[in-house]
Amino acid sequence: MNIEIRSISALETYPVRHPILRAGRPIEECYFNGDELDTTVHLGVFINGTITAVASYLQHQDPTVEPLTSLKKEQCYQLRGMAVLQDMQGKQLGKKLLLHAEQLFMNKGVKALWFNARAIAIPFYEKMGYHKASGAFEITPIGTHYKMYKLL
Repeated sequence: MNIEIRSISALETYPVRHPILRAGRPIEECYFNGDELDTTVHLGVFINGTITAVASYLQHQDPTVEPLTSLKKEQCYQLRGMAVLQDMQGKQLGKKLLLHAEQLFMNKGVKALWFNARAIAIPFYEKMGYHKASGAFEITPIGTHYKMYKLL
């Protein structure tokens, strides 16, 4: 199995974002504010040339995440839209994608990654060294989330 992780466009994330994060909803909902910014990074995992997992990172600081409050905006990136196609889940692709991104951002001088994690994904992110930074909150119509972060 030939695995490659590379930068992609926002539009290239849609074939994975749509069935996993926006199933049954219009494809237009795959667009996230900030997708088009020059500072936004979109990564794709390709297996034998086929996209199977995606993640987007928006340069953004959340002033409610205490460990990040002393950092500058350009030192923080928000993970958005991480998804692995259903038939490829459980193959460590999410882990490989996160580790790749962490190294990429450390090399750029980024100090922290943070995001709103779906409740079901909390154990995965905790195993990857991320910490909860909030109690549960709802994102309608997606469901229960927690803010999480990791200092790099």
